[in-house]
Amino acid sequence: MYAGLWRILPGPWWVRVLILLVLIAAVLYGLLFYVFPWVSQFVNPQEVTVTLPAAPAGVALT
Repeated sequence: MYAGLWRILPGPWWVRVLILLVLIAAVLYGLLFYVFPWVSQFVNPQEVTVTLPAAPAGVALT
């Protein structure tokens, strides 16, 4: 898959690397600002409180 993508990109290797970096940045931008906020509407996280267990007699928790 990656070899096929590398072959279809135009230009020398440094142009291909630049194109891939721009594509990765665009995908991450789309995920962070469009996909994840949309998905968060459907995910209902529960509030969870984690506490330390009670220490046995004679043992000090640090």
